[in-house]
Amino acid sequence: MKRSILIYLFLAIWTVHTVAQPALPRPKLVIGIAVDQMRWDYLYRYYSRYGSGGFRRLLDEGFTCENTFINYLPAFTAPGHTTIFTGSVPAIDGIAGNDWIDQASGKSVYCTEDSTVQPVGGTSPAGNMSPRNLLTTTITDELMLATNFQSRVVGVSLKDRASILPAGHTPTGAFWFDDVKGCFSTSTWYMPSLPDWVVKFNERDEPDQLVSNGWNTLYPIDSYISSTADNTPWEGLFKGETAPVFPHDIARAYKEDHDNIRSSPFGNTLTLDFARAAVEGYSLGQRDATDFLTINCASTDYVGHKYGPNSIEVEDVYLRLDKDLAGFFTFLDSKVGKGNYLVFLTADHGASHSVNFLKAHQIPAGLTGMRNVVKGLNDTLGSVFAVKDLVLSGANYYVNFNLAKVKQSALSLDSLKKVAIVWLQQQPGLQYVIDMAAINQASLPQPLQEMVINGYNRKRSGQILLIPAPGWFDGSDKGTTHGVWNPQDTHIPLVFMGWGVRHGVLYRKVRMTDITPTVAALLHIQTPDGSIGEPIPEVIR
Repeated sequence: MKRSILIYLFLAIWTVHTVAQPALPRPKLVIGIAVDQMRWDYLYRYYSRYGSGGFRRLLDEGFTCENTFINYLPAFTAPGHTTIFTGSVPAIDGIAGNDWIDQASGKSVYCTEDSTVQPVGGTSPAGNMSPRNLLTTTITDELMLATNFQSRVVGVSLKDRASILPAGHTPTGAFWFDDVKGCFSTSTWYMPSLPDWVVKFNERDEPDQLVSNGWNTLYPIDSYISSTADNTPWEGLFKGETAPVFPHDIARAYKEDHDNIRSSPFGNTLTLDFARAAVEGYSLGQRDATDFLTINCASTDYVGHKYGPNSIEVEDVYLRLDKDLAGFFTFLDSKVGKGNYLVFLTADHGASHSVNFLKAHQIPAGLTGMRNVVKGLNDTLGSVFAVKDLVLSGANYYVNFNLAKVKQSALSLDSLKKVAIVWLQQQPGLQYVIDMAAINQASLPQPLQEMVINGYNRKRSGQILLIPAPGWFDGSDKGTTHGVWNPQDTHIPLVFMGWGVRHGVLYRKVRMTDITPTVAALLHIQTPDGSIGEPIPEVIR
């Protein structure tokens, strides 16, 4: 009898002890925000015009890493979002560009294309998308694994790739904007039909409401003193416009093509409103397990491409985004609780100044014109080797040879490369021409050599890499683009705020690959299986 009582008391004490153990401290919700094409200096260029609740709240309450750099090439959207959320680089994770040439087949591949899945709520081919081409796990995958899939992970963006790649292989859902229907959609990789909350959101026809009054400046236009004049010759136009000036008739433009909401600040508003709906629809941050929401604000990229970094349009889109972020943070304060969520804000890449803007100020600049480079190189190789079209593409600043034709013609690839390199070295604006089979022999200063190695995926990258001179890039004389190694494209903002984060600033150099290991350290979970980064200890309280 006494023995039974003792066993009972032991079990009771053991049970109480087990139940009373404190849970592992984690935030209720993690929000990873990538502001597309946000140069680091935009945090400060418009600082005096920001309100207290958006970018300035991040800086005033959070921890900012002032010298965060992309450590691979090229600086494009898909590699950027992938690196942020994997801690890896294209050489390992396989996302070598927005598109690339598959070296085995010679075919062009879009980063998230997947013919085995079908659109859900959207249209083909915009809905035939998945993370299948991503070769590594993400921080969002690792959170799912760490919690035995009790967490909920959601990716949100206007762009398919900027929703799909951050959300990883195992999310609750990933949603992107379908330009044909003017609504948010997904694919059968994630679910057979849209959740009710997405259907209800789409039924609101918010895009029509947002663009209905056109796009004028948020403040009097003469107060935009951080930008060039409203009408400059290097700015792009909406179809039907005669000059790139305010107000922009975005309502008409959207009616003609729903894609045009992307090139206005209202695309960001729509994205953050949908993110709110996701928080409510999936009860993110309101359950026992830690949830993760990834958000890409893409309109900053589209507006930057059209008008360039020095335009009033870019300034206006950031001032409006600042207000949208303030509203979103206030929403999270009330829904999840201030201090209960962790947010980090960064960018997938920056942007170069418009070429003609630089030239107008006597700064060296130019366009490499990759299409013409490929044509000229094909002509040269054709005259030497008597075989036409030996180069398939100049995508991602790589010369991609037609390897099948090279083999069929019994040509020596080394001989082709030697002739190509001599010709390419004579072209204007190309500072380095690198044989990727002999990268260790290239006379490259650091950190360029590290960036080249990190960005090269032998199955998805070409045989010769071209690195333009400073101020040069492949693009248009209207607006701008990105992709080169220089700081304007690779120096990105990085600010952490909220749960587990101390207030402060760090000036030593950190890398984009360090973001995910830092989040993993805060959450006490494993880093993704392709991660090469290191935690930033100064961030953690």
